[in-house]
Amino acid sequence: MSEQQVEREVAAEQQFVDRVYAQLENAGRAAQELAREGHSRGRLGHEGGLVERDAMVFQAARRLAQLDAAHEGLVFGRLDLGAELDPKPRYVGRIGLRDDNRDSLLIDWRAPAAAVFYQATAAEPHGVLRRRVLRSTGRRVIGVEDELLDADGMAEAEKSGRELPIVGEGALMAQLSRARDRSMHSIVATIQAEQDKAIRAPAKGVVAISGGPGTGKTVVALHRAAYLLYTDRHRYERGGVLVVGPSGVFMRYIERVLPSLGETAVALRSLGEVVGDVRATRHDEPAVADIKGSSRMAEVVRRVGRQQVPGSPREFRMFYRDDRLVLDAGLLGRIRRSLMGQGLRNKQVPRVSSALLDALWRQVRSERGRDRGREEFEDDLLSNDDFLDFALAWWPPLDAPTVLCWLRDPELLARVSEGVLDADEQELLAKSWAHLDPDRPIGPQISIEDVPLLDELRYLLGDKPERKVDDDGYAEVLKASDREELLTASDREFSSGRGWVAPTYGIDDDPYAHVLIDEAQDLSPMQWRMVGRRGPTATWTIVGDPAQSSWPVRAEADAARAEALKGKTVHAFHLSTNYRNSAEIYAYAAAYAERVGLDADLPDAVRRTGAEPRELTVGPGEDLESATRAAVAELAGAVSGTVGVVVPVARRSEVNAWLASWPELADDAPSAAAAARDFSLPPSGTDRVVVLTGLDTKGLEFDGIVVVGAQEIEDESTTGRATLYVVLTRATQLLTTVS
Repeated sequence: MSEQQVEREVAAEQQFVDRVYAQLENAGRAAQELAREGHSRGRLGHEGGLVERDAMVFQAARRLAQLDAAHEGLVFGRLDLGAELDPKPRYVGRIGLRDDNRDSLLIDWRAPAAAVFYQATAAEPHGVLRRRVLRSTGRRVIGVEDELLDADGMAEAEKSGRELPIVGEGALMAQLSRARDRSMHSIVATIQAEQDKAIRAPAKGVVAISGGPGTGKTVVALHRAAYLLYTDRHRYERGGVLVVGPSGVFMRYIERVLPSLGETAVALRSLGEVVGDVRATRHDEPAVADIKGSSRMAEVVRRVGRQQVPGSPREFRMFYRDDRLVLDAGLLGRIRRSLMGQGLRNKQVPRVSSALLDALWRQVRSERGRDRGREEFEDDLLSNDDFLDFALAWWPPLDAPTVLCWLRDPELLARVSEGVLDADEQELLAKSWAHLDPDRPIGPQISIEDVPLLDELRYLLGDKPERKVDDDGYAEVLKASDREELLTASDREFSSGRGWVAPTYGIDDDPYAHVLIDEAQDLSPMQWRMVGRRGPTATWTIVGDPAQSSWPVRAEADAARAEALKGKTVHAFHLSTNYRNSAEIYAYAAAYAERVGLDADLPDAVRRTGAEPRELTVGPGEDLESATRAAVAELAGAVSGTVGVVVPVARRSEVNAWLASWPELADDAPSAAAAARDFSLPPSGTDRVVVLTGLDTKGLEFDGIVVVGAQEIEDESTTGRATLYVVLTRATQLLTTVS
């Protein structure tokens, strides 16, 4: 097709896109008018007006957010159907729009009418003659890519006078050749039939999406979340959708995808951010991470949650009338075990005084003490500062961070780990927790692997009151007997004047309506327990590839996953085509997987570039820094998108320093540097070049990858081979290893 014909096709599509954006602006003005009208209802002076105001303003705000999110690539697809179906073109976009006559102008990609855009193939065209993808920058159409799906139908259409020229190399190949930036783009325009089946699978149970590297598992899963919100908005928007990924880097990478599809009611959390307001960003060393992630830690955490508070009093003595009353260690131990057997530790706070008073009253023998009666006995002790101070110190309300900090004590750790962890494992854990300080915010102190342990403790203890009570307020809790645990309205009103609020003991995590887990093969058993609590009644989407797993004991993780999904039907979908890597790069990665014995799912790579991966070896006496800088410079000059520099954990700071500045390369630098002399390299950490460890690359992709010290990455952990395999599959165009 001539260039002039292509320009005519682009211009024709531009006219339609201009019309859609004009209608989008009209819809925005209508939403703003709805918001203004809603605010005016609030001034009517009665409750009904306020209700109407809230409803109208909420609907307007949601529609405006949807319209704002849809501006980028608003129109991306066109279907031309056989005349017997619909001779008019059908356009597909990020949201649905109607024209002024209320006729459909743009079909939402999630609507049933748009399904054929993804499902039609040359083998089964479903009445589609031509499928067209519009490529846009902002509001400007910069190109179109067509696929001829029904040649016989096209011939009939041309006989009847319809002109449907075929333009471009095909949408998928065009999308794959685009440069990557630091955010994953929605590729709704290129979702293939096997991917679409997973996206539109029934909402019940679990959809498990598997496949090798580059098969689009993450994109498919995110589009599925958007599809579920579209098809059952009331359920999923009310209950919420939780998306859990392996790292903060990964979550920032994907965070634009769902808003660009028109969805904003989704919680994005890395594994270090799943619990409350905690945000952990660092990993433990592999040996420590393997211990903390093991299901054995559930028993260790259970035991520590039942321990007496370190430093708390071991006995209580007092005189009452003519009697000497004693709560010794043995008696207190029996009381503690009895209270523990009645439920969550924090829930027993109101019962503590009753249990202690029972034990003390049984010791009152004198006639003078008994004559005054139990009621006056209780009044006396509940007005006794020594007794209240003892009870406060012996059984205080506890939070999970405080109890986790107890494990910094090697003796306590050894006691609760006896028979569960060996001495070497205890030593590693004690070292990892030695720095914990209960008086500082816990998030910056702990690792990602600590977060599930913190969550386990929260569910064992029950949450503390939302507002920390002062001593007077706590005394009110102690004074409440077990019969008075549910306080009356007057009790609460009276107490509120003293700055105390009635405590709540349940965990405040509301289960989500849908849970999406990406890179699921990396979750430890303890992490499965953590995410399982977020969706006991939810539907699930689980994405993963076992060959890329960084968890060493697969059977243990599989058992924890089965427990988290207990009772749910699993619908499995397998993706078989690698769209990310060039065939040359994936052949290199697949050969590595086979050589080291990984049981890898090897998808078919569909794109060739002619650029084979390069292996650079730095000999004795040569400069690894110069070779690395030269390799990075070469790739940065050869690709227009991002370059990932993947290094062993121990070298991350060192390599960051190498790339922090970029002076002109010396003439005597290695030959690779000489070849790259004219390239300009941005500092590490900018939009184009970033230094990452192997685990950090999970789920990411880059135009070019430089792997520094591949053998060191492999040797870092028991799953180092799987990690290196992941690293080798992150590049879309160029791959260089420097060893």
